Amino acid sequence: MLARIKALPEQVRQYLLITGNYWAFTLTDGALRMLVVLHFHDLGYSPIQIAMLFLFYEFFGVVTNLVGGWLGARLGLNRTMNLGLGLQILALGMLLVPAGWLTVPWVMAAQAMSGIAKDLNKMSAKSAIKTLVPKDDTGEGRLYHWIAVLTGSKNALKGVGFFLGAALLSLMGFKGAVLAMAVMLSAVWLLSVIKLKSELGKAKNKPKFSEIFSKSRSVNILSAARLFLFASRDIWFVVALPVYLAATFNWNHWQVGSFLALWVIGYGGVQSIAPRITGGNNKAIASMSADKSRHAPDGKTALLWVSLLAGIPALIAMALNAGIAPEVLLVGGLLLFGGVFAVNSSLHSYLIVSYAGEDGVSLDVGFYYMANAIGRLAGTILSGWVFQQWGLSACLWISSIMLSITAVISIWLPRGEKA
Repeated sequence: MLARIKALPEQVRQYLLITGNYWAFTLTDGALRMLVVLHFHDLGYSPIQIAMLFLFYEFFGVVTNLVGGWLGARLGLNRTMNLGLGLQILALGMLLVPAGWLTVPWVMAAQAMSGIAKDLNKMSAKSAIKTLVPKDDTGEGRLYHWIAVLTGSKNALKGVGFFLGAALLSLMGFKGAVLAMAVMLSAVWLLSVIKLKSELGKAKNKPKFSEIFSKSRSVNILSAARLFLFASRDIWFVVALPVYLAATFNWNHWQVGSFLALWVIGYGGVQSIAPRITGGNNKAIASMSADKSRHAPDGKTALLWVSLLAGIPALIAMALNAGIAPEVLLVGGLLLFGGVFAVNSSLHSYLIVSYAGEDGVSLDVGFYYMANAIGRLAGTILSGWVFQQWGLSACLWISSIMLSITAVISIWLPRGEKA
């Protein structure tokens, strides 16, 4: 096995290292989220209080993506990726303190550090792929394929992380679960520090701090669409859904964790095969003629898929209000939403890396994921507040409105050769 890996091209070995790094981080990130939601729900925290635990996680994601893209362009993506892993280990360590210290401010601080870590790691991984894809006639096809695999596998493992978090909480307790994850991630961090190339993603011309805001119209439009896209998911997914399943259907930790895990695993699996679903697969692009825009996804593709998604949350809300087999209809509707949302997410992930500039790619990618973090922040806060005030149906209706706004914004995304 080691001989085969050594025989691979350097670009492929670096891609595998980045992907493995991203996978390990994602496992702990998903598990930690599930641990915090379920543990503090057991302690009697209200939905809005649980949502507030993630407030700094999402808020510092906004700041990190904006500044992290600039740091990646100046220092190299290997340093920002390893910094993200190190900060996640510290965040896990903060949760190993005596139970009396686990107050809301302390957990919010630990989640803030975890949020910084997550977005440094994600921005670095997504940006690094563009620097590794060969610049030839099949480059856009390979880029879409590699991004889809990276993003899809990451989200599938995040689902595994949800299941892992619920399982570890039941088997080892809160502290035991956190300690096990910290030890595993420390080993990955050491490997990454030794093996990841130092010049990865470093800009030839050192960008000024004033250049952190994107000057690309395409990047700005896509960033706005991404903001509403992810707010539409997190408004029901982060707090409302797990608490609803536990409180309304009396699901236990294993059931809640397993469902959310399977949902995210399926979501990641669909993301991985998105190039086949949208017709922009690697083989098609590799064999295409001069009319390359015919196969590569563009703004029109993004508009089509978000339009398909926009009505699904509203249909689920109507089904819940009708009261006919609510458990079956909710689970089925959310599975359908997850599949269509996965294609939308994978398209966006490809488009931002495609739109990003060659030199200092992390600047544009960081700006885009800043918008993603704003959407998640808004969705997280609304998830606790709207659910506590009006219930899950209201969260789903607002989700549908946000997706309609995403569709309107997507009208202005570049199409054809302009993309």
